[in-house]
Amino acid sequence: MAHEGAQAIRNVALVGHRGGGKTSVHEALLFEAGAITRLGKVADGTTVSDSAADEQARSMSISASLASFHWEGRKVNLIDTPGEPSFVADALAALRVTEGAIFVVNAVLGVEVGTRRLWQRAQELGLSRLIFVNMLDRERADFFRALESLKQAFGPHAVATEIPIGAEHEVSGVIDLIDMKAYAYEGASRENCTEIEIPAELAELATEYREKLMDEVAEVSDELMERYLEGEAISHDEIVAALKTGVTDGLIFPVTCGVATQNLAMNRLLDAIVEDLPSPADRGATTAGGVELEPVEDRELVAFVFKTLADPYAGRVNLFRVYQGVLEHDSHAINQRTGSKERIGQLLVPQGKDSGHADEFGPGDIGAVAKLKETHAGDTLAAARLDLELELPKLPAPVMAFAIEPRTKGDEDKVFTALRRLQEEDPTIDLHRDQQTGEQIIAGLTQVHVEVIVGRMKDRFGAEVTLKPPRVPYQETIRTAAKAHGRYKKQTGGRGQFGDCRIEIEPLEHGAGFEFVNRIKGGAIPSGFIPAVEKGVLEAMAAGTVAGYPVKDLKVTLVDGSYHTVDSSEMAFKIAGSMAFKDAMGEASPVLLEPVMGVSVTVPDDSVGDVIGDLNGRRGHPLGMEPKGGMTEVKAEVPMAEMLSYAPDLRSITGGQGDYTMEFDHYDEVPPHIAGKLVDQLRGAGAEIATQ
Repeated sequence: MAHEGAQAIRNVALVGHRGGGKTSVHEALLFEAGAITRLGKVADGTTVSDSAADEQARSMSISASLASFHWEGRKVNLIDTPGEPSFVADALAALRVTEGAIFVVNAVLGVEVGTRRLWQRAQELGLSRLIFVNMLDRERADFFRALESLKQAFGPHAVATEIPIGAEHEVSGVIDLIDMKAYAYEGASRENCTEIEIPAELAELATEYREKLMDEVAEVSDELMERYLEGEAISHDEIVAALKTGVTDGLIFPVTCGVATQNLAMNRLLDAIVEDLPSPADRGATTAGGVELEPVEDRELVAFVFKTLADPYAGRVNLFRVYQGVLEHDSHAINQRTGSKERIGQLLVPQGKDSGHADEFGPGDIGAVAKLKETHAGDTLAAARLDLELELPKLPAPVMAFAIEPRTKGDEDKVFTALRRLQEEDPTIDLHRDQQTGEQIIAGLTQVHVEVIVGRMKDRFGAEVTLKPPRVPYQETIRTAAKAHGRYKKQTGGRGQFGDCRIEIEPLEHGAGFEFVNRIKGGAIPSGFIPAVEKGVLEAMAAGTVAGYPVKDLKVTLVDGSYHTVDSSEMAFKIAGSMAFKDAMGEASPVLLEPVMGVSVTVPDDSVGDVIGDLNGRRGHPLGMEPKGGMTEVKAEVPMAEMLSYAPDLRSITGGQGDYTMEFDHYDEVPPHIAGKLVDQLRGAGAEIATQ
């Protein structure tokens, strides 16, 4: 099968807040285009894109899903993306490889926070944007109210190109404001559309909104604006051409409407996709590493992998976008990250969980390839070693962390392998071992995110784990200098044990670590035993003296000691060093330290006061605020212990519209009253273990 020309391709991402009906729109577009024979439903798990068991169980998209079809002589690569913020990585990856995005908006709720965030990302990427107001048949659905919320959120260039006929359960069709024609829909078949006269009661309203549309279209060029202001007629072809130019250049954002589950006006949305959104050829060259990638056939291959699917049986399946050249079946390409050569075996045309086969993919096209050895999302494939790499958009950092333990002893390798495979599929998963606590930590964007990861480990790889909150990595340090004498003497009838040392300890600045200084003179302690003293000190530091946490940021000086020519040994001096350190700690005003996180919280403007009050209640210190496109970003420093359960609380405070990121900033002293409780808890836990 020959590849499509770049001019005939439309790469489109369906994005928006969860619950807007993106998957239903995806399904209806495939059905209307004849790519599937029946219109599936999200509720019964029969849609093309939500094919995974966990997606059907949760009635929401978790992974991006690609499907391709043809409409009016163009090939459309349509990517259905998750609206749940937990899985935003797939939405951002889809925006990276498409020229256009359709923002699906709920006609009842209008613009929601997820839509705002993705709009900002699409704007940063320079994407052309259409808006589809869905669910017009719902109770309290109001197209014009939704349109007003779009204008408030995204500016006056969000302009209706059609308006509905009827409202709520009586919605029956749409009026095309470009051609001033009306269309009625009955049933959910492909032949459900009939052209009718514009209802008399809507004629004046349609004229009003057409004038608003023409005001936007005329602004595309000075020549068109001049003719429009002089009352000169502008032809249909000129309007269509100007509208496409405006959409391509990001000057106009057409607002369409319909009901996906009833296949109402989906043919109109398909027309808008092929007529208004740009092709890869329209968009032109992409720059990477100072190199311009042209969407043409006669240049060497460059393709970008934007999504990896981890299948325990089929292995990796990589979704890619060809930026220039042609990717052929049974060829080779170089992974620009690893430098390794990959054999391009079977090329796939995904259709949800099913797929067809292709011989090649041309410039601008999107497809899939199975069983590449070392390639995963974020990698660039090229015909030769080039000094360039395309990149995924910046992804949010994982903030919801849990400690994990295999439910079955000996399953550690199975769990680790499963997590690594899933991490290839979702780069927002963080997997690491806490060096201090020794716990295996898994972190995601939300608790739902982590729960889905754990569920997929079990379903796909048979690896089961238990989740528990991670331990806070407290530390200990000292505030004053102190001296101590450590003497270990043991006589057992034969050769005894003898070690004797005197040390001084003093605090260092935060982050300075540990320093050991040897000031032994005159051979008071033989040089061969001095490392043993340091080792004893280090072992005592690791166990702590306040609450059992490691001691940091201090200097230990070995100043004097004595030895026995027969009884002294490395073990004896290690014990003496440990004893001296523990005694010195007791005299040096030891304190408990806690990790403090740098937190950035993005919330609606009307929630700022409540959020700051909540952060204060968590012993946080707000550092400042910054407006962020209708939202406010609050920066603060907050102890890690107070942030372990922050996500659900923030959702409650902001009605689900707030999110946050955090990263380690520094250690600070734990207030005495809190430190006392921690010490009591630790001692209580130790006593309980001792009695078991």
